[in-house]
Amino acid sequence: METRFLEDLIAVAELGSMAAAARRLGVTPAAVAQRIRALELEIGAPLIARAGRTVQPTEAGAAILARSRDVLRNVQEMRAVAAGESLAGEIRLGAISTALTGLLPGVLKHFVAEAPQVELYVMPGTSVELYRRVSDGELDAAILVQPQFSLPKTCVFQMLRREPLVVLAPRRMKRTDPHDILRHEPFIRYDRNHWGGRLADAYLRRIGIRPRERLELDALEAIAVMVSEGLGVSLVPDWASPWPAGIAVRKIALPAPVPVRHVGLLWRRASPRLRLVEALRSAMAAQKAS
Repeated sequence: METRFLEDLIAVAELGSMAAAARRLGVTPAAVAQRIRALELEIGAPLIARAGRTVQPTEAGAAILARSRDVLRNVQEMRAVAAGESLAGEIRLGAISTALTGLLPGVLKHFVAEAPQVELYVMPGTSVELYRRVSDGELDAAILVQPQFSLPKTCVFQMLRREPLVVLAPRRMKRTDPHDILRHEPFIRYDRNHWGGRLADAYLRRIGIRPRERLELDALEAIAVMVSEGLGVSLVPDWASPWPAGIAVRKIALPAPVPVRHVGLLWRRASPRLRLVEALRSAMAAQKAS
């Protein structure tokens, strides 16, 4: 089986058109169709079916797409090893939303400079979702909130940033006592499906405050905007900048002991791309030092 046939299948599946796939691959549509047909004969099942003006993978085609991508990644890495290249291939990285705009850009700047031949695939998601994808091998690593349970021995977590909880209030608010604010002001809750939201909920329970809930949101940036508009106050991690532009909010510190959200890198010890993960860790160290 020729790997370029798998490349054709992936391109057709992603673009929904033989012609579009041909343009991407730099060949004729007839050549793409011929390669797909050869692959179908070798697999023994139809892989592509026409659906109106587009083409889509059949059930058999969809079943082999993910494995086809794995095969191509592995072939690319074998070529890099054979050529003596120090770093090449693809790394699949997950990141929570605040890391996408805060931690990740600077880290990737260092990483790309040191490993220009590595292809990066970045997937956004919640910490819960990203943890599962790393554990299942769908992602090579992820920047997420440290799980609130003991990690299995198959995974490693390296802390990158400590984010204490703060009370977020409109800048014009006169109150200054954080517990007084949480007791009496309308409350915008950070979604308890997120580990950071659970941390805030546990703190409120510990100090015996039942806030006057108005909203529950799963996006920290949206919470900051709502607070700026005077819709309420919130209890959130002090996440890495940038924050939404133009907002008028105050961060009010909690009395000690303050709950802290730990954000870091999670990866599997037995990752097949451990060399690339180590390179990513080096880029994170360089970013922290700069």
